[in-house]
Amino acid sequence: MGRVTARRRASHLTATADGTSAVDRPETLVVEEPLEIRVNGAAITVTMRTPGSDVELAQGFLLTEGVIGTRDDVLTVRYCRGADDGVNSYNVLDVTLAPGVAMPDVDIRRNFYTTSSCGICGKASLEAVATITRYGPGDDPTMVAAEALTAMPQQLRTAQKVFAATGGLHAAALFSADGSLLVVREDIGRHNAVDKVIGWALEQSRIPLGGTVLLVSGRASFELTQKAVMAGIPVLAAVSAPSSLSVDLATQSGLTLVAFLRGDSMNVYSRPDRIKR
Repeated sequence: MGRVTARRRASHLTATADGTSAVDRPETLVVEEPLEIRVNGAAITVTMRTPGSDVELAQGFLLTEGVIGTRDDVLTVRYCRGADDGVNSYNVLDVTLAPGVAMPDVDIRRNFYTTSSCGICGKASLEAVATITRYGPGDDPTMVAAEALTAMPQQLRTAQKVFAATGGLHAAALFSADGSLLVVREDIGRHNAVDKVIGWALEQSRIPLGGTVLLVSGRASFELTQKAVMAGIPVLAAVSAPSSLSVDLATQSGLTLVAFLRGDSMNVYSRPDRIKR
């Protein structure tokens, strides 16, 4: 799996009737490395990610932050040498915007709608997304059968090859409304996995992502809901819980938010009219 996984030794301890046995053995771990994203040569952000699909990650991030809207907004994306030793570590990616596309007017790392721990009130966060989104999902007529939704988590788990080897990755998957799997991406960061999926769609000229379902392997946070709204995804499903602000954003934007998608059951927190029962 190349740079995606690494081997490290560990002492495996097991309780026995006589005490505790210890066996030293190699373990397969997921790789975590920084990726610096630059726009027109200027550093915008650094994210800790699992290497792979970096171009998708960068473009998905820029789209969900409102910097770009289509693939035509990007002229080139290339790796560049690091600042310290000049060696290409494949951890610095420079995105050159097409002529006429404006640079971000603020440092994205300090932009309040990108983080859930910045102390900005929920109302301001909701208003920020409403202001910058280009592809609101509210008018999307997509309908999804409940049976198609309940089958998606198993499809996602089956496709998680690196998770099977390490047990240490989040995943995001994009499905068509009939339940067909379109793409899966894994990453140590749940937001990175979503950005990679959206970046894939950008490369495929599928933005806005009408008629699709985004499934995430963990909880539905405000940040992930924001990304779905920004990409025009009408249905976001999560196997775990949503946050209160994610429900507020979904309700405001017309996104169908499904959570606790496990077995044959689910909770639908907004726009339940899209779910065929």
